Amino acid sequence: MMKNNKQILLVALGGNALIRKGQKGTVDEQFENLTNPVRQIAKLTKTYRIIITHGNGPQVGNLMLKQESCDAVPKLPLEILVAQTQGQIGYMIESTLDTELMHLGNDTEHYFVSLLSYVVVDKNDPAFLNPSKPVGPVFTKEKAQTLPYPTKKTAKGYRRVVASPLPVTIVEKREIKKLMDMNFIVICCGGGGIPVIREGRSFSGVDAVIDKDLASARLAEEVDVDIFLIATDVQGVALNYGKKNQEFLRSLTTRQATRFLAQGHFPPGSMGPKIEAAVQFVRKTGKRAVIASIEDIESAVEGTSGTEIVN
Repeated sequence: MMKNNKQILLVALGGNALIRKGQKGTVDEQFENLTNPVRQIAKLTKTYRIIITHGNGPQVGNLMLKQESCDAVPKLPLEILVAQTQGQIGYMIESTLDTELMHLGNDTEHYFVSLLSYVVVDKNDPAFLNPSKPVGPVFTKEKAQTLPYPTKKTAKGYRRVVASPLPVTIVEKREIKKLMDMNFIVICCGGGGIPVIREGRSFSGVDAVIDKDLASARLAEEVDVDIFLIATDVQGVALNYGKKNQEFLRSLTTRQATRFLAQGHFPPGSMGPKIEAAVQFVRKTGKRAVIASIEDIESAVEGTSGTEIVN
């Protein structure tokens, strides 16, 4: 087999790629929202080998809500719900990608595959001692007190909380590397991957949520990605976001990013994990990381938009 010399681009799509703020999240809305980012990715296949990762927050939340609304069928653990959303969203991305490649006349030049991905976490990760990641539906205080799992009061009400451990390794990294060499576009690590712990030579699923951007950064390291792009709902990284003195940055060193993160500029539930993921990737590899709007994927790859994280 001839070696494929194209650079590898990993695009980590945020949850807004499928469901925008204020939307109900219908299938039609999700397909419509995917069109713009996937069209840009389709164009980039001429120059790059592509890996697509994605969030799943709204989708897995809806599955959890359905479970809470029905006692007629057995309830499924979180790891299975994550697997279900990987298949669901993978299908939607594949379908949209097939259409956009066809429009470009590239549909016979590329193969693509959605890969159910599981990610190893450390069973001794401190996150398991203090579950803090809200997932699923909102409950009243009275209902929360009757539930068989921990809950936490949030701005919306009481919600279930699970651990959010750090990703150790992507189990399917070797398969992904082989698929990249064969010119496949790979859709993987949906929702941060299915969290598993090692038990001897096998794996066991755990009730946890892995941050999608941190899992994407780990994958990017392990399969030698050249450009790591995190696509989100803002134009880039900003200091004092949402305030009168808000300032978007075109570039940011890893040292600056770490300092601003410690100062509270990047909240844990939004920009914080993206900064951590980009810094981790750049420090480990010395390669490019960009945080940009989902509308500006092409120009961010070209270096004309978004925020570049550099050493």
